[in-house]
Amino acid sequence: MRTLAVALLFLSGCAIVAPMSPSARAQETATELNVNSRFGRMELATEHVAPSHREAWLQHHRAWGGNVRVADYEMAGFKMKGDSEAETLVRLSWYRLEQGDLRNTMLKQTWHQTKGAWQLTEEKHADGDVGLLGEPPPAPPPGSAPADTTQKKAAQFPTIRLGSTENAPTTASD
Repeated sequence: MRTLAVALLFLSGCAIVAPMSPSARAQETATELNVNSRFGRMELATEHVAPSHREAWLQHHRAWGGNVRVADYEMAGFKMKGDSEAETLVRLSWYRLEQGDLRNTMLKQTWHQTKGAWQLTEEKHADGDVGLLGEPPPAPPPGSAPADTTQKKAAQFPTIRLGSTENAPTTASD
């Protein structure tokens, strides 16, 4: 009787965990890769990239955490394509340090399961702003004048610093 009580006590503290389904493992792996990428932990994210795609993936993400900062990400879609292939859509909000403009890009990621592990095999721009994966900025529309970068534009709302006479209004007696 005592042995039975000890066995029941031991078993009540241990949860029985069912194995994860392939789609749940794929979603978990995609989440891990994207969270680690978002925070610039590329060495951890790279573990989930297929060896044949790693060099290209690292090249496309080399500015992440440096000149390019990912402000937020969202798993916008997930779809199983058979037993060993999945597709995710990831929406990213990001900006370049020198510009500060918040941009939004949707990436399409393709995943394959090999020996029980899910690995990213393709990632490409699906929608939104380009440039997140190192692509060159789009060309200006035909007929538009090139931006004149030689002249400094006046600020719409000039900065006035307290205690400074730099932007002080002039009076008639001056």
